[in-house]
Amino acid sequence: MGPSVMPKLSILVVMSILFGACSALASADQTSEQLPGLFDQLQASSDPIEAGRLESQIWQYWLEAPDAASNSQMVRIGRAMAGAELAVALNLADQLVDSYPNYAEAWNKRATIHYLMGDNTASVADIRETVALEPRHFGAISGLGLIFMREKNLDAALDAFEKVLDINPASVSAQRSVARLRAEMGREI
Repeated sequence: MGPSVMPKLSILVVMSILFGACSALASADQTSEQLPGLFDQLQASSDPIEAGRLESQIWQYWLEAPDAASNSQMVRIGRAMAGAELAVALNLADQLVDSYPNYAEAWNKRATIHYLMGDNTASVADIRETVALEPRHFGAISGLGLIFMREKNLDAALDAFEKVLDINPASVSAQRSVARLRAEMGREI
């Protein structure tokens, strides 16, 4: 189904995606003891350079695959995506999600592939799973904002990027997206 046929998602759906999964924090697959401290530092940072460094550290933990097989699969997915072989990447991502349903980054990777293929509905479904496993996943939430922008659902897009700023107040890309959306909507910044 193409983006023009798809119904716009309501603010309530966005809120359930973003906030409904917060109780899943304890069961998130990204369970490194380092992550809470990194997120605390990220939220406290006002320096975009420091925030970028902290984001990179968080991504390193998120990208740690559960084992060698899942790591190899992530590498294959990345190669297929880099080669614009999205159907191959999707097949590999489907296998990864089926084999490792508690690996948040598998869901996020598949959400990205669906987004690149223009399948907003499938991408949002995978973002929902990502956020259920890792409610602080600013990458997935940013992706949700991009989907809503694509669908011209500006209120929902603004909500998503503001949620990113709740997690990472120094995110330059989220700040720009919020400013752009507010300007487009005629709201003050």
